[in-house]
Amino acid sequence: MDHFLYRDGQLFAEDVPVAEIAAAVGTPVYVYSTATLLRHYRLFDEALAWGPHLVCYAMKAASNQAILKTLAEAGAGMDVVSGGEYARAKAAGVPGDKIVFSGVGKTREEIRMALEGGVRQFNIESEPEMRAISEIATSMGVEVPVTVRVNPDVDAKTHAKIATGKSENKFGIPIAKARGVYAEAAALPGLKVVGIDVHIGSQLTELEPFALAYRKVAELTQALRAEGHEIVRLDLGGGLGIPYTRSNEAPPLPVEYGQLIERELGHLGCEIEIEPGRLIAGNAGILVSRVIYVKEGEGRNFLILDAAMNDLIRPAMYEAHHDIVPVVEPQPAAEQAPYDIVGPVCESGDTFAKGRMMPAVGEGELVAFRSAGAYGAVMSSEYNTRALIPEVLVKDDQFAVIRARPSFDEIINRDSLPAWL
Repeated sequence: MDHFLYRDGQLFAEDVPVAEIAAAVGTPVYVYSTATLLRHYRLFDEALAWGPHLVCYAMKAASNQAILKTLAEAGAGMDVVSGGEYARAKAAGVPGDKIVFSGVGKTREEIRMALEGGVRQFNIESEPEMRAISEIATSMGVEVPVTVRVNPDVDAKTHAKIATGKSENKFGIPIAKARGVYAEAAALPGLKVVGIDVHIGSQLTELEPFALAYRKVAELTQALRAEGHEIVRLDLGGGLGIPYTRSNEAPPLPVEYGQLIERELGHLGCEIEIEPGRLIAGNAGILVSRVIYVKEGEGRNFLILDAAMNDLIRPAMYEAHHDIVPVVEPQPAAEQAPYDIVGPVCESGDTFAKGRMMPAVGEGELVAFRSAGAYGAVMSSEYNTRALIPEVLVKDDQFAVIRARPSFDEIINRDSLPAWL
C-alpha cells in the first residue's frame, strides 16, 4: 500500500496534488510520502513484536537526511555500508548504539570512524577484516561487538545482480568455515562476539529461501553455543520484495515474514535484527517526469521524457519494471497504445520501457514512475552533465524540498583546472 492515489482526476501524494509539486519544483523530481515510510517501518516493527528486536533501515535504499530522521524518530536503527552512510546516520541524529555497520570492504578509516563515533556492531565479512577491526579497536583501547556474516549458499531466486547468499557471491564467510572463524574472533583482543549475521539477497518474492537460510543459522547458533560462544543477536539482513506492478505480483507480507522468523528462530531466545530497505522506501516514492515529445517512429511510437537513465538507473541496470502512469487520471475506457518510453540521454540503454501500453499523453503532460523510492535517487548521477534531480518529502498537505536541483554553474564550478591550463 502507498499514499499516491487518484483523487478528483489528479494523482495526489497524500493530500498534495502531484502537479502542484511539479509546478513549484520542476521536473523530473522524486516525491516521497511520510505516511508510507512510517507505515512500512511499523509493519516490520509490529511483525517482530513477539520478542526483542531492532529494525535497522538499510539506508542504501534511500539516504536523504529527511528520510533518515523521519524513520529514526519512529524508533528505527540504521544499517550502513560505508563511512559516508555512517556520517549521514549520525547527522540525522541516530545514536551509535543503533547503527549496524555492514559491507564487504570496510576501510581502516571507516572502522576507526565508527569506533570513535560509536557503533552497535560490525558485521564481519572476512578474516582479514576481522583482524583489522581487532587491531584498530585494541589500539584505541576499546572493545566492539561483532557478528560474523555467514554465507549459507542459498539461492534467493532473485536477480543475479542482487543475490548475495550463494557460494559464488562475494559476501560473507562460507558457513562451513564459520566455527573456525568464530574461534579466532573469540581469541582476538578488542572484539566481543555477540551474534550471527546473514543476508541472502534483495527483492525476494517468496519465503522459502529465507527459511532455508534461517535453519542453517539456527543449527550454527546451537553449535557455537556448545563451543562456549555467547550468541545473543541474530542479524537476518533484509531482502523482502515489493510489488513493482499492480497486477500479479504478491510478495510475502512483513507479518508473514515475522511469523517465519519466530517459527525458525524464536526458540533460540536471541534479539532479532533485520535490515529492510526496499520495502520501507520503495513504494514510498515516485519519480515525476514531463513528456518532452511524442515521436512517431517506424513501427513504434516513443514517449520522450525529461527523466533519464541517470535519474533512475534500475531499468537499464536490472531490466527492472516500474509502472508508469499519467498524473491526470485517464478515463476508465480510455484507449491505450504501445509506446517505447525513453529519456534524452545519448544511449539506447536510456529506455524505461518497450511497447508499454499507455493511454494517450501529450507533449508537456506529466507521468509518474511508481515504486521509485528505493535505489532511485541514491543511484542517480550527473551523466551527460544532467543535474541531480530534486527530492521532495510530503507530509499530509505539506511538502518540502529536501534536496535542491543544482545549477549548471554549481556543477561546473566543482571542477578545478590545473595550473597549466
